[in-house]
This record gives sequence, C-alpha cells and structure tokens, in this order.
Amino acid sequence: MATEMGALARQAVQAGWRLVNPGSIKGKILTVFSAAFLSIMALSALNLWNIGTLKERLLLGERYDDLLNNILEARRFEKNFFIYGDRGSLQESKEYLDRIDALAADLSPDLTRLVGRESFAAFVGKLADYRATMERLGAGNGNSPDQLRALGKQLTGEADRFREIKRARIHAAILRISALPFAFLLIFLALMLPVVLLISRGLLRPLSVITGTTRAVGRGDFSPIHYDGVRLEEISGLIGAFNRMAKELEIHQEDLVQARKIAAIGTFTAGIAHELNNPINNIVLTADSLKEELEGTTGPENMEMLADILTQAERAAGIVKNLLDFSRTETPTFSELAPERIVASSIDLVKNQFKTEGMQFETSIVPGLPPIRGNLANLQQVFTNLLLNAIQASPQGGTIRLRVEHADRPGFLSFAVQDNGKGIPKEIQHKIFEPFFTTKEVGKGTGLGLAVSYSIVKRHGGTIAVGGEPGCGATFTVLLPHVARMPHEAHNSCNDLPGGIG
Repeated sequence: MATEMGALARQAVQAGWRLVNPGSIKGKILTVFSAAFLSIMALSALNLWNIGTLKERLLLGERYDDLLNNILEARRFEKNFFIYGDRGSLQESKEYLDRIDALAADLSPDLTRLVGRESFAAFVGKLADYRATMERLGAGNGNSPDQLRALGKQLTGEADRFREIKRARIHAAILRISALPFAFLLIFLALMLPVVLLISRGLLRPLSVITGTTRAVGRGDFSPIHYDGVRLEEISGLIGAFNRMAKELEIHQEDLVQARKIAAIGTFTAGIAHELNNPINNIVLTADSLKEELEGTTGPENMEMLADILTQAERAAGIVKNLLDFSRTETPTFSELAPERIVASSIDLVKNQFKTEGMQFETSIVPGLPPIRGNLANLQQVFTNLLLNAIQASPQGGTIRLRVEHADRPGFLSFAVQDNGKGIPKEIQHKIFEPFFTTKEVGKGTGLGLAVSYSIVKRHGGTIAVGGEPGCGATFTVLLPHVARMPHEAHNSCNDLPGGIG
C-alpha cells in the first residue's frame, strides 16, 4: 500500500511539474495568466481600499464643513451682540461653541494627522480663548470687542484651512482612483507582451521553419531542422520527431524507389512472361518429338543440335518462370513459423549443392527466439536463393555461415548469410536488388533472384541488405518482424537444426 501511495504521489508531482514547467507552452501560459490574475487581484484590492478611503474622507469632509459652519454661526451671534447689545446672542453663541468643541474632539485624530499636533493644539487653544473672551464680555468686565473679533477671524481662517486641506486630500484620492483603469491597461499590455512574444517567437517562427522544411522534404531534401530560436518543450519535441521522421524517410527512400521500380517492372514483365510461355512450351514439345523420331536415324551432330535446342528452351522456360514469380502479386497465407524451421527447411533444399561443391556450412541460432509470421514457401525461396548465391560466390571448399539472432532493431530477428567469396564492390551494392542486375557470368543468372527475394521480404514487413568489404566475402542480412511472446512461452528447439554440412 505504501509503495502504491508513493507511486501515486510521484505521478502527481510529475503531472504538476509538466503543468508548471516554465520551458513548456502550458507552463509559460500558466505563468503569464497567474501573474495577470495576481495583478488584477492586487489592483482590485487597492481599488476597494481607495474607494473606502474616499468614502471615509468624504464623510470627514462633511464634518469639516460642519466645523466651519458652526464657527460662522457662532460669529453671527457675536455680531448680533456687538450690533444690538443682545446678551441672549452670547448664550446662543455658547451653544454653537459646545458643538464646535464636540466636533474638534471628534476630528482630533484626523486633524492631528492632517495639520500636525501643534497646529491642532493651537486651534484648540484659540477656541478656548474665544470662549473665555466671550464669557468675560457677557459678564460686562469691559474686555475689548476687537480681541473677540480677532480670535473669531482666526478660528474661521483655521477651520477654512482645515477644510481646504481635507478637500485636497479627497481630490488626491479621486485622482488615484481615476488612474487605476490606466494601471489596469498598462499591466494588461505588459502581460500581453510576453504572450505575443511567446506566440511569435516560440510558436509561429519555429512552425514557419517546420513548414519550410516540410516542403523541402516533399522535394526530396531530407535535411534535419536546425533551429536556434526559442525552444519550448512541445516545439522541441515536434522538431525532434520531425527530424527522426526525416531521417527514417531518407533511410527508406531507396527502399521506396526500389519497391516502385519492382512494382512497375513486375506489371510489365507479367504480360511478357505469359506471352512467351506458350511459344517456349511449343518449342520444347516440338524439339522433344523431333528428337524421338530422329533418334537412331540421323548423325550425332543433328542430335547434339536438338539437345542444345531443348537445353536453351528449358533455360528460357526457367527465365519465364522467374519472371512470373517476380510479378506475382497475390497475398500469401501467413502463419507463425519458428526460425529453426525456416532455416532447416531451406538447408534441406540446397544440401546436395553443398556436398557437390565441397562446401562447409555452419549455423548459429540463438536459443529461445520468438516465431515470425510469414509464408514458409516464400521464405524458403528467399533463403534458398541466398544460400545458392553464396555457394556460387565462394571458392570450392569454402565455408558459408548462417546466423539467426535478435536484431538491433527492436521487434525484429536477423538472418545473416555470409560467404567467403570476393565480395560485392561498394559502388554496386545499391543496385543488386534491381531486376535483371547480376554480377554472374552470362548464362549463369537472370538477375531476378535477389529482386524476387527483396519483394518477398518486403511483403513480410522486413528488410534485406548487403554488406561486407571487397575481398572479404559478402553478408546478406534479412530482418523479419517476430511475434511478441511472453517469457514463459520461449522454448529452445535448436535440436531440429542440422549441425553442419560437409
């Protein structure tokens, strides 16, 4: 259970890393949009704070207006007292002074921040002096009215100054709030710039390069993509996959050309072979009948010419048969075949030639190889042809080797036939699978054996190639796909093979 939980945790971490990997398109987009989201959240919070501050300042601004208005009302009653001598006006003025004291006490924290502690203390002192002066005048102690007027004028000026400072603060808050939309716009533009760069430099530019290279591949140029710009994870993967595809296409281009050539020649030769088959049969029958009639009644020279006619007609019939085999397109029946069975049955067909030529034959098959899926008769034709070619290429008494093992290419088995002849020059190795191309002497080959073998191997989903250095023999390697088997199904059947032919 702990192991499973650990595996799930690792998978979750890997999935999360793939999502936020900054080198990938998803990671970059997630980073940009995360930054945009956080910026918008921060600006929204700032906007809410500014609106709250503005509301608070507007409410406080109304209290500053009330402070000034109450001072003005107190001075109005002050004027009534001086003009009319009405001592009741002084009592009314004291009521407004009580309101002013209450407002000053309520606004004291904001006023202290707004104008400083000393200015606020001076204002409170002047307010107290104004009240004391008014009370003395009301008591008739003979204080000069000018002193009261001067204090009232100072209180009015201070209250008006407080109000103007508060209004300036409110205007500043409104200005900040008005600037927020522009801040949103600037942040949006700043975040869109990396998105535009990501799209143009990280996506559009490499895609343009890939498009151009794809057109070049269509024209037969399989050069890989060389891109030194921004390499996002997905784009790097795409370029890597494209380069691998181009390499595989280049490797198999020759096979494609060969396959098309063989298909075209096969169609052409099928008609010719059928047309030639009947005349050749008639020649053989006529010559054979004539040989029977003239036997014992004519000289040896005539009989030798008839025998030569039969020999050449049979050779022509063999060529026609090869042409028909080469052009045959029907789909053979496939079944699972053990590699040991293919090799053993092919060796049985040519073992007399080994004995006749005095050849040594060695086989090497890795135990427990999985079966392949193919047609036994077709594969016998391939390996019989390769073995006969090896016999003809090797000197008398030479050694021919056949190795069967797992190929370097996953999912394939390798069948390698090696002779110790003169080898095949490098400059013609690419031609030997072409129809009618042969390195044998005139009359010893039609040039169709390897072409037919190439076609059969291709129908089995495999490949055939030749290697070896001149003077060191040639090695023909056939790669055939094997059937996937579970380990417990592997078995060793190498005992079915002949150990060697001498």
